[in-house]
Amino acid sequence: MARVAGAGARLEERLDMSVGVIGLGYVGLPLAVAFAEAGEHVLAVDIDERRIEALAAGDSHVEDIPSERLRAVLDSIRPSSDYALLAEADAVIICVPTPLTRNREPDLGPVIAAGRALAGVLRRGQLVVLESTTYPGTTREQLVPMLEQSGLRVGDGLNVAFSPERVDPGRTDYTLRNTPKVIGGMTPACADRAQELYSKICDEIVRVSTPEAAEMSKLLENIFRSVNIALVNELAILSDRMGIDIWEVVDAAATKPYGFMRFEPGPGMGGHCLPVDPFYLTWRAREFNMSTEFIELAGKINQQMPHYCVELIERALNDAGKPVKGSHITILGVSYKGGVGDIRESPALRIMEELATRRADLHYHDPFVARLEPLGLASEPLDLAVAGADAVVLVTAHPTIDHLAVAEAATLFVDLRGITRGRHGANLVRL
Repeated sequence: MARVAGAGARLEERLDMSVGVIGLGYVGLPLAVAFAEAGEHVLAVDIDERRIEALAAGDSHVEDIPSERLRAVLDSIRPSSDYALLAEADAVIICVPTPLTRNREPDLGPVIAAGRALAGVLRRGQLVVLESTTYPGTTREQLVPMLEQSGLRVGDGLNVAFSPERVDPGRTDYTLRNTPKVIGGMTPACADRAQELYSKICDEIVRVSTPEAAEMSKLLENIFRSVNIALVNELAILSDRMGIDIWEVVDAAATKPYGFMRFEPGPGMGGHCLPVDPFYLTWRAREFNMSTEFIELAGKINQQMPHYCVELIERALNDAGKPVKGSHITILGVSYKGGVGDIRESPALRIMEELATRRADLHYHDPFVARLEPLGLASEPLDLAVAGADAVVLVTAHPTIDHLAVAEAATLFVDLRGITRGRHGANLVRL
């Protein structure tokens, strides 16, 4: 592995390049804007016509990219749904989703569709980088054969690399610029090209020997978090049965200055990475006659947390002499993390779905999510949402809400995020 300072490695004499970005979501749009801000001409491609129209108008759908920032570089971004545009690019970055099927198996449909469409317009000398999180071997075994249908070959007119996205929506201390960028090229020359590309927008480049190493590094990052979150979630359930405050335990353990990394319990994992990525590796492992039991167990525990939280709510209401059926239950925060409006895999949705099947009178407040179409609900003003509620349940803690004030006023406050730790009251119930 080689760590290279991005700015120092930049080839100052090179003319501005044209960079293509396929997929303009939480990963692709920030990349497109970053390259445009670096003075590059960006060819932005997405199959969603509404997204293209919004981009052309300078309207951003990604919280990390304010529309004002997008509009400042809009003259350097050319949005389109036509892959033919990418024939003009020096480098093309694929940032399409990699979801799971209903059977929790990898769905590479978007990657395959992008690869096939790109193969039809490739020209000699281009660089193609896959950023979509996937299992080790995808770049070499899936993407490269599709690209080589163009008649070009890796090492002979075609450069291919994998560079995992490291996006944490809503975070401002670590950005695309100051987060080290891992790259793994199919050949050293491919890695050189990828390094030259990303050095324009990243301060530090971390080179690994192969695309497989880069693909695995991304999975390790997320599985590490998944396993440790599962551990503390399991301890939270055990601590509850033992009458121990898990938040007090975590706070105490975190005072150790070495050998411990803080993880906190919660209602489950959400977003585009943690609930999905481990299953990519467990699926791939079966092809090598190995069962990744440790990883799968962590996934199972984290998937069960919303169900446990519903039981906790049900128990709290029961102790207050009220059934779930007909009770006014207000959910605070329905996105998967505080400060963003992303509801992908959000545990709040699963909690609400279960409460709905129990005939609860559901309400919610989330300043970042105006509507939940699947549940037919709209976010209510905070004061109206909590007024008269039999239970207020904190699922996602947004920084704009005074949760302690809500907890003090609520008839029953179920805290799934530890905001009230250290406080005691007959109306408080904590995970």
